[in-house]
Amino acid sequence: MSADTAAGTGVRAVVEVLAKALADAPDEVRVTETPHQKVTLIELFVSTRDFAKVLGRSGRTAAALRTLAATAGERDGKQVTLEIREAR
Repeated sequence: MSADTAAGTGVRAVVEVLAKALADAPDEVRVTETPHQKVTLIELFVSTRDFAKVLGRSGRTAAALRTLAATAGERDGKQVTLEIREAR
């Protein structure tokens, strides 16, 4: 299965695969992509129990996810912002 088949765009696919690998409840991971004027917003929703795990100590895991998302976006010619939220 290719990344494009898995989750739409390359950036969204990268974020989704990494978040599912980190989460204890990968079936509760949801990723949305919203294009704006100059920026593409990627929202990562994880369960309450996985939220701290995805953020990591001192936000290091979250920072790494944001860096990887931005790098994947550059490859597609996009400026990307990643926001991590608790699923409700």
